[in-house]
Amino acid sequence: MKTILGALAGATLLAGPALAQDQELLVGSTSASSSHYGYFVAVGQLINEHAEGLSASVVETGATLDNIKRMGRDQVDLGLVTTNTVQHAYAGTNAFEGNQQDLRLLWVYTNAPQNAVVRADAGVDTLEGLEGVRFNPGIRGSSTEATTEAVFETLGLTADFSRGSTTDIVSAIKDNRVAGYVKSGSGLKLDGSTMDIATSTDIKVLGLSDAQAQTLRDEMPDISVVDIPEGAADGIPAYKTWAFGVGVAAPASMEDDTAYKIVSAIMADDSAQANSMASIQDADLAQMTLDYGTIPLHPGAARWFEENGYDIPDKLQPEE
Repeated sequence: MKTILGALAGATLLAGPALAQDQELLVGSTSASSSHYGYFVAVGQLINEHAEGLSASVVETGATLDNIKRMGRDQVDLGLVTTNTVQHAYAGTNAFEGNQQDLRLLWVYTNAPQNAVVRADAGVDTLEGLEGVRFNPGIRGSSTEATTEAVFETLGLTADFSRGSTTDIVSAIKDNRVAGYVKSGSGLKLDGSTMDIATSTDIKVLGLSDAQAQTLRDEMPDISVVDIPEGAADGIPAYKTWAFGVGVAAPASMEDDTAYKIVSAIMADDSAQANSMASIQDADLAQMTLDYGTIPLHPGAARWFEENGYDIPDKLQPEE
């Protein structure tokens, strides 16, 4: 009997390390009806398959604001954020006035250039030329609308803002009741609704002047200024515009090694993320993170960037 018990005890001890459980992570995403939810399913799979010692489960949430609140309550370990809203949370401004959140950036996976599109026959060649012109700043209640209004205020610009849904505004632009609108791009291309307008109406994109771009860099740390190369649509020259990104953040309290393993798994992938979201095809997530990030990188994420030869800009340098 002693021999049997001893053998069992020895087997239990030997099995101990093998039975050690992975660290479980909850990943806040968005509505299951969103294409971004599918992206986070792919993220969860990458963590499970390639981040040793970690196990991820994706949680359906109300997206950025909900995820930030849940991270603050320790209900999720990392989650989807837009780079403008997470900067507000980090700085304790706007909706987070007096409620600063201790968050850090892991990576950015898609960008949202904000394109000021107008009818070519509207007689408007610059953003200043929108004064008194009927113009839609973005879908009512959207991040695009709020960001456009903030940009216009910062730059001292005005327009006769016309509100409505994308469907309403697209029809109004086609009918020449509204001169144009601001619409998030699809990566570095104009989005589907803009291309729909362009099938029957010549369009142009109003870019930022160099002085306006510098003002936004100096006074609006929650957004990025980006250069869009020629070819956003047929006949559209290169231009500068404002933008924000969509990425993943985590509380500063996340262990450095955990953040490093997660980011390493994401950056090593060459197919799963692109298969889940077409706009990621051929995207350079590392460079996108450096271009669109608005808060410091998590030290674990920064370690991956440094090991892979990237120069981290000052605004993304991890805090001591």
